[in-house]
Amino acid sequence: MEHLLTSEAISALLTLTFLEIVLGIDNLIFISIITQKLSVQHQKLATNIGLFLAMLLRIVLLFGISVVVQMQSSWLTINTSWLKTNINGQAVILILGGLFLLYKSTHEVFEKVEAETTPGNETPIKLSLSKAIIQITLLNIVFSFDSILTAVGMTNGVPNAMTIMVIAIVASVGIMMAFVKPVSAFIEKHPSLQILGLSFLILIGFMLITEGAHLSETVIFNKEVGTIPKGYLYFAISFSLGIEFLNMKLKGRKNN
Repeated sequence: MEHLLTSEAISALLTLTFLEIVLGIDNLIFISIITQKLSVQHQKLATNIGLFLAMLLRIVLLFGISVVVQMQSSWLTINTSWLKTNINGQAVILILGGLFLLYKSTHEVFEKVEAETTPGNETPIKLSLSKAIIQITLLNIVFSFDSILTAVGMTNGVPNAMTIMVIAIVASVGIMMAFVKPVSAFIEKHPSLQILGLSFLILIGFMLITEGAHLSETVIFNKEVGTIPKGYLYFAISFSLGIEFLNMKLKGRKNN
């Protein structure tokens, strides 16, 4: 127990918890948008189930990290004049997750921008609880891989790393559970934020695809596919949110 009270362990725990929350924001946005399509009595249940599954999947993957590492080995090699790649399990999960996120986010944008403005479509499309849970679980699997790989890299060489990672995961999900209701209410109140959030998910989907291609050492027309630094993505998201909040503030002043 005393090993968890050292400055190194506490620093690693606080940093990892913060990173888990940051990495979980996209998950939180997706859950908030999906649960808005449920009936009111099912929204809280679906949110809690979604976040609990996120925590459970992360812990299961954490204890099965050897399986995750084994998925780095190549499953299929393609070597042509214009395409070279070594496809592995991690890449398949990231690419499929990215494609699903692109499809789902684009579909949601269509429903909010086009379908809801079509005459006779004033009633919002409802989603069954089981379908919502399935969609949330699929994205949880993808986001959990990213989260666990980050956690393992952060705590490499730190004593009691497994315990620290489990505590950080539980703490981060607990914090997200505490704030998911006000976040969902705020997003639902401001439709422009819903579109902005979906646009972020499209960016994240594209990032997952490129990350999967990079893990497969993919080379297209003699150009190696690199990863998109997450700092660039978070800067774009922060900048866009800053502009949106300024617009909301100016709009509020005009209404007053």
